[in-house]
Amino acid sequence: MNTFAPNSAELRTAVAFRKATASNPSGNCLHVAELADGNVAIRHSDPAGPAIICTPGEWNAFTDGVRNGEFALSA
Repeated sequence: MNTFAPNSAELRTAVAFRKATASNPSGNCLHVAELADGNVAIRHSDPAGPAIICTPGEWNAFTDGVRNGEFALSA
C-alpha cells in the first residue's frame, strides 16, 4: 500500500535521496531513497515537500512499467 508521508525529520536528514542521472538542469526531478525498513520513499526534488512511501514490490512494479513503456504519453 502506498502511503503519503508529510515531510518528517527522517526524510529531511537521515535519508540519502538520489536523483536520476537524466535529470534536467532546472531541478524538477524525482528523488528516491531506500528507508531503514526496506520501503522506498519517492519525492519531488523539493526537500521540504512530502513523499510517497511504497514497498519494494510496488517500487519494482513501477520501475518495470516505466522500462516497458506503460506510462508513455500519447502524442
